[in-house]
Amino acid sequence: MKPPPFAYAAPATLEEAVGLLAEHAEAEPRVLAGGQSLIPLMNFRLAKPGYLVDLRNVAGLSGIRREGDVLVIGAMTRMSEAERSPEVAVAAPLLAEAIGLVAHAPVRNSGTVGGSLAHADPAAELPAVVLALDAELTAVGPGGTRAIPAAEFFQGPYSTALAPDEILTEIRLPVWPGGHAFVEFSRIHANFAVVAVAALAELDGDRIRRAALALAGVAPTPVRAASAERALAGAPGDAGTIRAAAGAAAADLSPAGDLHASAETRLGLARTYLRRGLELAVSRARNER
Repeated sequence: MKPPPFAYAAPATLEEAVGLLAEHAEAEPRVLAGGQSLIPLMNFRLAKPGYLVDLRNVAGLSGIRREGDVLVIGAMTRMSEAERSPEVAVAAPLLAEAIGLVAHAPVRNSGTVGGSLAHADPAAELPAVVLALDAELTAVGPGGTRAIPAAEFFQGPYSTALAPDEILTEIRLPVWPGGHAFVEFSRIHANFAVVAVAALAELDGDRIRRAALALAGVAPTPVRAASAERALAGAPGDAGTIRAAAGAAAADLSPAGDLHASAETRLGLARTYLRRGLELAVSRARNER
């Protein structure tokens, strides 16, 4: 299929791009980043923007840099660049591991980190990563720049805190010492996950100093397993503790069933992959000492 008619602009500056979104508000404009999600939706006429603002020529929206204990990734950075980045491997290995599970290499070569986050698919990997890491997302609009905590960014399926005339410009990821794991179940390799888990663990001796757990595919947005995180803090990092925490986290979930999995299947998968993710994160934390 072909998309309905639309106007197109490829501005050279961020100020111009924001201005175009505001100027053409009546056309329900959309930002074009990598296009790996938006273009198929337009072709199937599930999205019908009357105006596209292509960000590929806007300078300063891509790149990876370290600012002390924060890793900063430009929103237009290609997924494949982040996946292969030495800086990401050291400062945010959870992100690199998750990107490796996103679709296929051609998609990662074109798709952008910011595009995935702004698209906000509830089954996507990267929203769970930024939620687990307590990331901060920077947006620019006519009113200037604002910082949006990841916990406030995702508001529903394909819905975010971005205003229609705002553009996501960068993602700020706190560096997490310890172990990490991103695990997921998908029916076919490279498909969207039925359930995905982002897990982080920092140890103090044989005990868990702190942990972070985020899930995708089990709710309209990615969710944190806050009660399990609290139970893990100060607890021994043994199999019994991990199994109990995974069970407690799954008990807090109320996923909906669909053609990919029933609610019961999703709960069972969530329990299993929470346990696997925690076990791997704790194991890696031990090996780093």
